[in-house]
Amino acid sequence: MENNTGVRVYEFVDDNRDDQNEPLPWWHKFCLRCHQPDPTPSWQPSWWSKFFPFPIFSTFRQSAQQICIIAFFLLTWGILYVEIGEPISLQGELLSMTLLVIAAYLIGWIWLKITTLPALIGMLLTGIAFQNLHLVHMTDTYRKLNQDLRKVALVIILMRAGLGLDASVLKKHYAAVLQLGLIPWLVECICIAVFTHFLLSLPWIWAFLLGSMIASVSPAVVVPCLFRLRDAGYGVSKGIPTIVLAAAAIDDSISVAIFAIILNAMFSSGSPTFNIIKGPLSIVAGIVLGSSWGALVSVIPEKGDIYVVPLRFLALFLGGLFSLFISSFIGWSGAGPLAIVSSGFVAAFYWDKQGWPINRNPVSNLFRILWIFFEPILFAFTGAQITITALDPEVIKMGAICLVSCLVLRVIATYAISFGCGLNSKEKLFIGLTWMAKATVQAALGPAALDLINSGQTAGYPVQDETYYSKAILAVSVLSVILSAPIGAICIALTGPRLLSRNDGPKKVSVENPPENPATVQHL
Repeated sequence: MENNTGVRVYEFVDDNRDDQNEPLPWWHKFCLRCHQPDPTPSWQPSWWSKFFPFPIFSTFRQSAQQICIIAFFLLTWGILYVEIGEPISLQGELLSMTLLVIAAYLIGWIWLKITTLPALIGMLLTGIAFQNLHLVHMTDTYRKLNQDLRKVALVIILMRAGLGLDASVLKKHYAAVLQLGLIPWLVECICIAVFTHFLLSLPWIWAFLLGSMIASVSPAVVVPCLFRLRDAGYGVSKGIPTIVLAAAAIDDSISVAIFAIILNAMFSSGSPTFNIIKGPLSIVAGIVLGSSWGALVSVIPEKGDIYVVPLRFLALFLGGLFSLFISSFIGWSGAGPLAIVSSGFVAAFYWDKQGWPINRNPVSNLFRILWIFFEPILFAFTGAQITITALDPEVIKMGAICLVSCLVLRVIATYAISFGCGLNSKEKLFIGLTWMAKATVQAALGPAALDLINSGQTAGYPVQDETYYSKAILAVSVLSVILSAPIGAICIALTGPRLLSRNDGPKKVSVENPPENPATVQHL
């Protein structure tokens, strides 16, 4: 079909229905909820529609994507079997971990399609179910592998945050971005610390460690929801989706950096004075080194190189891994996360001048694809560390009270401090509700303190107390994902059309304006 501009627009039509005006049966609507048509013309074998008719089954393109992802997990399992040397067995730890990740991916996909809530919730619940049904067990060897995989996932999270920062937006709306990215985070961090100190009996340093992590907003929840609103034209005239995404990137960066500084100070054996001085120095060092690396990546490899996309991707990804691991190794943990964000931001800034748009360049797309593989690994393994019978009901009850109370306080604080941003009352309320969603940083950092305790390190407290503190932090971090991720997604979806003004109509899918791949958007 062609519109009035002569651009061909692709629309799905079910040719198998005799009467196109007849209402769709319930099972057909349910299948369309799980299996969408391809947004652009696609190829499929001639026999595919005969044996796998749409929409009962997904299209060939989407089925091939799922097969490739599952094959990746299976091939990784095979490689690790060879490297680790574990005997192949149905009771093998590596096999159970692989099945956990595959199940988390599939259940997360089904969860997303049926509920439209973020897939990560289904993945996290899958990990909890596998652990409590005794379908997975990890010894110290695989626990170390789990820690390293979470660090890789953290690099991807932070690099995507850096690549998504638009210098022109920061320059134009720097006051609004800093207000929305730093002050609500600080308010919630302090509130969480105060509440957990008195309600969970956490020492102040442990309480602020938890607060610095919980205060982070989740791009995995916020970004897809805001993209849907932006594509429908809501809040576009004032650039609200763009401002919120930029503030969320800063929110994540400062959260990870402060968490790393506090954790390093707690478990460091150096002098307290040096640890205090090392915090600000690690921030400066991380920003300087990351910016230098990002500027270098914008020049080397040369922009006309036919391999420029994979080379730039590898340079940023491997550089991010190196900075995170080496900063942790030398005791400057706060420098690594900021170096990752800075390198992505500076590289994207120069690439934009070379013709690659911010957060829409080929390197950003590669990081999106990589996140599809690491998302189920991160959330499934985080959930697999929760044993329900071992949880203290008092910790869960008080943790839930802390989280709900602090979320409400953050909404109020966001509304109160967003003066001078050119926003009306409804828009301020919407941004406050947007900040409720937690997920990625909490899953990546929640088990970090417990990992250090299990490896024999100490923060100077009795081992029994430190075990309680670290398990409480893990329980509250998982609880924050389970509670806030669906609440945040629902609030954004329901309140966006009511609180934001609509200026532009929905974007049409066309050859000149193709949509993003749904398989990629759902994992943002």
